[in-house]
Amino acid sequence: MKDKIISPCINICKTNPITGFCNGCGRTIEEISLWGKVNTSNEWKKNNLKESTNRLEGLQRKFFEKAYKKKVLKKLLSFKRKNN
Repeated sequence: MKDKIISPCINICKTNPITGFCNGCGRTIEEISLWGKVNTSNEWKKNNLKESTNRLEGLQRKFFEKAYKKKVLKKLLSFKRKNN
């Protein structure tokens, strides 16, 4: 589970028509589609996560960071339960 980079999608999927970035995660449609591809590297995902987070500002960024942290924690907890 350490190697898996969890998708930054926090289920607020609405693209800003001016910037082209998702209001929830800050990614473009192209970036979102690349996350699901088998050959997309973890390095690319880590970089994209940083880039997309940096696109968010103010309360939007604060909300994303809090929601993403909860999502990651929930995945880690469920992974630990499955493997105990």
